[in-house]
Amino acid sequence: MRFFKRTPGLDAPRAVSTRSSRASGGSRNERFGRWTESIARGMGTPWFLLILTVTCLAWLAWNSYGPEEFRFDSAALGFTALTLILSLQASYAAPMILLAQNRQDDRERVQIEQDRQRAERNLADTEFLAREVVALRLAMKELPDREFVRAELRALLAELETEKAGESEQ
Repeated sequence: MRFFKRTPGLDAPRAVSTRSSRASGGSRNERFGRWTESIARGMGTPWFLLILTVTCLAWLAWNSYGPEEFRFDSAALGFTALTLILSLQASYAAPMILLAQNRQDDRERVQIEQDRQRAERNLADTEFLAREVVALRLAMKELPDREFVRAELRALLAELETEKAGESEQ
């Protein structure tokens, strides 16, 4: 029994634009991926760290100095509830961060491939243009230069003057 499907292009993320991928949950996976990326991005901000620190300090202060009958986490037991909540947060944060990194790696891999293809096209275009410039230079060498044209024009002018002089004598 095969547990994993082998996909043809493992170097690129799967496209979710087709109807069959939407029916199989492709768009849900994409939405979930974007959602986890936004959470992972949020956890990497100074505001998240500040709010987490303030929350933990308020928790510790309330359960240490608050009214005895309203405390919900015992300092004598080492703030077990706070420890469990922070462990739960960390156990969810790590996979979300890894998922976000994997998705970013996939995007970068696709971008690198597109950049490589673009560079190949640019190289081919540059080589084509270089060949065209060389062909133009060779064609320009075959064109007459200014002195040659002047000499030809002088020769034609002299020939016309000779014909004119011959007609005027007759």
